[in-house]
Amino acid sequence: MRAYACVVMLAEGGSMRFRFGTKYDHLTSDLPCKCCDPVLQTLTRRMNADLRRRGFSVGAAAMLAGFGLAGLPSAVQAQATPTKAVLFENVRIFDGMSETLSNPSNVLVIGNRITSISPSPIQIPADLSVTRIAGGGRTLMPGMIDAHTHIMFATVPQLAVLTSDIGFINVAAVKAANDTLMRGFTTIRDMGGPCFGLKRGIDAGLVPGPRIWPSGAFISQTGGHGDFRLPIDLPARPDDFTYSERVGGSAIADDPGTVRKRAREQLALGASQIKIMAGGGVSSAFDPLDVTQFTLEEMEAGVGASENWGTYATVHAYTPKAVAQAVAAGVRCIEHGNLLDDETVALLAEKGIWWCLQPFLDDQDATPFAEGSPNRRKQLQMFSGTDAAYALAKKHKVKTAWGTDTLFDDKAAARQGAQLTKLTRWYKPAEILKMATGDNGQLLALSGLRSPYEGKLGVVQEGALADLLLVDGDPIADIALIEDPAKNFLVIMKDGQLNKNIAA
Repeated sequence: MRAYACVVMLAEGGSMRFRFGTKYDHLTSDLPCKCCDPVLQTLTRRMNADLRRRGFSVGAAAMLAGFGLAGLPSAVQAQATPTKAVLFENVRIFDGMSETLSNPSNVLVIGNRITSISPSPIQIPADLSVTRIAGGGRTLMPGMIDAHTHIMFATVPQLAVLTSDIGFINVAAVKAANDTLMRGFTTIRDMGGPCFGLKRGIDAGLVPGPRIWPSGAFISQTGGHGDFRLPIDLPARPDDFTYSERVGGSAIADDPGTVRKRAREQLALGASQIKIMAGGGVSSAFDPLDVTQFTLEEMEAGVGASENWGTYATVHAYTPKAVAQAVAAGVRCIEHGNLLDDETVALLAEKGIWWCLQPFLDDQDATPFAEGSPNRRKQLQMFSGTDAAYALAKKHKVKTAWGTDTLFDDKAAARQGAQLTKLTRWYKPAEILKMATGDNGQLLALSGLRSPYEGKLGVVQEGALADLLLVDGDPIADIALIEDPAKNFLVIMKDGQLNKNIAA
């Protein structure tokens, strides 16, 4: 067996030595010096760039993983190469902020940015290759943003999530990510789960999927909403970690120091915001909805760790007491809050705190729990507050975001757009579209320098990132168009890439 040694020089100084067997003969057979192979040199530069990025592992394992990229088929590598230019001609624009469509316009995308918007024909530089898309008066709008997802757990039944090998969960999540993108959701804010690897794979162009704002493991107290142990696992053994903790799904913490440490771990891994479980939940086994979780000091520890990294903490909570404590600790966003009262919602408005509220109703999109079970009883209790919650959000003009929070149900996940249109119960179509684009984009911006992508999202503006949908019709006049993306979304563009183009 032949073997070759290669020394990879690191950008920050030092080197790492690897020895290759016959597996890499196809890369090295024609070169007297394998370190001079241009393929390996290109890969070295790529790995050095990776080492500078926050959230990527440093060490031999990460370096060896990088060599897998060199042997990928060219079609996979090409996914990371942006289209040089795309010109949308004769489109009416929903810009993510207005209540009406624009007059017929033209929009030029170069690379991954919107560079020009004009009612007049746009002149293309002679040296620029351009793909022209005839809009025919159809609607061009921003890619939609789902501000509360669990991409790793959305489509797999709860029992499978708790008992399956994490490799299977990852495979299911890869499919879920592609399906999400093909539904026109070009960005998601993930509110808990081990999605860092999936995000990296999408960003590297290995698989298609949306941009991900990851929270990493959600932080929970013992017996809290993120504690998925069985009763027979309690009391916990000293220094023991649950399976969910070992795979990065949750992090159990029961004092300020541990909360701070767990938050810092997620930030080190690349979290763009921190998710803390501040109250009882529907899908968890131990906690009734009314319980308040963590002490004020514990909550402040997680918030402080987030703020020191230039980002923010958000909390899962339903009740006034849990939300009031979280606000006192300095959180910037509340997830759910379906059981809030007038006084607490007024407090959110006064403090300028975001409210990411879901249209939870007892309908086909409800997570299926057995009738009469504790989870089902909690679910019905939570559903009973949804109408009042939206009325209070509108009354106090709270900054309101939208997300699906789909868990354990592939059928509900497939109805992502329909879950958005459900908001017509409380809002006008233009308000709904604005919430899922421009408003959710403002929420993402709370991550500041911890935002994983540079640029503005949720709007059609010059200089904004080119995440765009071409809709066959007017979604302001007929918002139900977004419920059938396969038919009605003729173009799906993310980061300047044409992930779908069936425009005639």
